[in-house]
Amino acid sequence: MKTALILGVSGQDGTYLAQLLLNKNYKVWGSSRDHESKDFTNLKRLKIEQDVRLLSLNGNDFRSVISGFKKSRPDEIYNLSGQSSVGLSFDYPVETFESNLIATINLLEAIRIVNPRTRFYHAGSSEAFGNTASPANEATPYRPQSPYSAAKAAAHYAVSNYREAYQMHASTGILFNHESPLRGTRFVTKKIIRGAVAIARGEQKKLILGNLKVERDWGWAPEYVEAMWRMLQAKKADDYVVATGRSHSLLQFVKESFGLLGLDWRRHVVVSPALYRPTDLLKSSGNPSKINKRLGWSAKTGFKQIVQRMIQAELES
Repeated sequence: MKTALILGVSGQDGTYLAQLLLNKNYKVWGSSRDHESKDFTNLKRLKIEQDVRLLSLNGNDFRSVISGFKKSRPDEIYNLSGQSSVGLSFDYPVETFESNLIATINLLEAIRIVNPRTRFYHAGSSEAFGNTASPANEATPYRPQSPYSAAKAAAHYAVSNYREAYQMHASTGILFNHESPLRGTRFVTKKIIRGAVAIARGEQKKLILGNLKVERDWGWAPEYVEAMWRMLQAKKADDYVVATGRSHSLLQFVKESFGLLGLDWRRHVVVSPALYRPTDLLKSSGNPSKINKRLGWSAKTGFKQIVQRMIQAELES
């Protein structure tokens, strides 16, 4: 039986990854900064809370990382923690860098010191590419346009450095946008889904949004955690773009969401320049051919199906 430690187990990806690993007969540890005060709503929602061993771990504190490492004794570590909101990163740039870069270096150092054979997955981000005129692949240069994407780019380079310098099995998954009913409320996709359903129920009149022209490559989160796992099963560590290869605008997401509920989005959605970010990516799309060929992973769930599943889950909640 393998043992895995998931940092950020309470989030969307951490919860689906925990479920996947439990189904593969792993012993799963999950961490948060203070697990005794955390609600772990997502783990409860998937009915796996009792199956995940919980511990407190602060990635910014090296002693805490070492302590968590020694307690869980993992064969695999999945680093999914850190401040993950692009919008919030403009308000909290220091916290964003500390939780995404310093925490990653602490984890890599802990592996190097305690057990160099431990395999490490780092959650990168497509945001680091900046605008993509054509679908980005692993060789596309990074051009970050937010504190969040800059921190993710720096952490990616740290992982690459440790892999090369110490022959560690450390990989970065450069994930493009991926959604599910477990998506946090601060993300715009969840805001749209929740707002559309509330309007359909008569509980809300208007939905205020920012730039609807931005385009994103949206995938299905439960499939993307499978890609993470496959990276750590590979004989050789490497970095992989995880994407569908198809982009859609936020306006399309809005139209699809309201249309599924029989609503005309133009009667309910208000665009406010106040919600525009200081800098925002106009188009983001990925080329997943490397992971398709080498690891046999590909996205199966289409854009319309993703929106439909999220609407259905919101109606049932």
